[in-house]
Amino acid sequence: MRKIDLTNFRVATSETARHINRRIVLNLIRSHQPISRADLARHSGLQRSTVSVITEQLITERWVTEGANGHVPRGRRPRFLHLNKERVGIVGINIRPASTTLALANLDGNFIAQESLPTAEDPNRFIQELIPRLKNMTHKRSELTCEGIGVSLPGRVDSTSQKLVFAPNLDWQDFDLKSPLEEATGLPVELENAANACALAEIWFGRRSEAAQDLVAVTVSEGIGTGLVLNHQLVRGSTGVAGEFGHTTVVENGLECRCGNRGCWEMYASNSAAVRYYAGSKPTASKPSFDDVLRLAGQGDAKALEAISTMAHYLGVGMAMLVTGLAPDLILVIGEITRLWDHVGPIITNTVAERSQTHAATRIVPTDPTSHPRLLGTIALVLQQHFGAPSVA
Repeated sequence: MRKIDLTNFRVATSETARHINRRIVLNLIRSHQPISRADLARHSGLQRSTVSVITEQLITERWVTEGANGHVPRGRRPRFLHLNKERVGIVGINIRPASTTLALANLDGNFIAQESLPTAEDPNRFIQELIPRLKNMTHKRSELTCEGIGVSLPGRVDSTSQKLVFAPNLDWQDFDLKSPLEEATGLPVELENAANACALAEIWFGRRSEAAQDLVAVTVSEGIGTGLVLNHQLVRGSTGVAGEFGHTTVVENGLECRCGNRGCWEMYASNSAAVRYYAGSKPTASKPSFDDVLRLAGQGDAKALEAISTMAHYLGVGMAMLVTGLAPDLILVIGEITRLWDHVGPIITNTVAERSQTHAATRIVPTDPTSHPRLLGTIALVLQQHFGAPSVA
């Protein structure tokens, strides 16, 4: 139960109740479709008249459509309700240091269109290159009503200023991404850290979190990110920058990180770290990519396997810290590294078991890279503005 802040609160009004009831009905339709009005009333506990008013409003706004008639032994046959997947579009943007992916999805998180562009080093130039792509994508599917834009970032966004304030691997300092996108498109923009977005993706579209009250999403890419869901709540901290476990020290006086610290977890467990392990042990004319190292490891190359194994060990070192300190029900691992899970999974699990001697029953599971969890998280960012904050209950 959340504690009420008696220095900063708003009293609930009748409009608040209507807003909550609308979200309840929308979520029930989403999770139980096709569903009748009578079943909505039974599931929600709301009066049938209240459900009728809300559903008529949702139909008028084209959030919901009526489908086939149901069959009952006697009485009036019910009309089944569905979310209107043909009406709503949501734009998702996943920004990574090398490339950015844009996608247009429907209410179920199914991607209708998708494209990529290089991520410019200069953020202002990036915006100039991104906006025409956004407009073109939505213009091509003008039959859809676009409800918003979700953006996944390799860094943290200040909850007050809504500016990107901490992104060492992107190297954008105190940058306002939200305002220019909103001004150019006329759409509301929701920004979120990539790991938080992945946690939201699991809550909204996954199945492993159904029995999980506490989960941690660990994104493994150029850096390491963690998204925390504790006691059914996404943890952002008072300023929105909570969860930067990738920049906690795991090696005292270790390698200098771009954040200014030394020995950060991501310096030893990220994709970049694996490339460094491989290149350091086997000098080449050109620096290999992480995909190259993965491919070679999959082919049985000894040096590549050693690099991946070292990376997996340090992933386990950091996850042991998460298990010991937070005891989550579930740790989700997101990233290309999961393609070699048969090799890295046991190393991670054994390292966690050796270093975390608690009684936590934490499951560590990989996500499928082809499911695009970062992009799905950007869709969830917009959905929760209409359906309410997610719950893992």
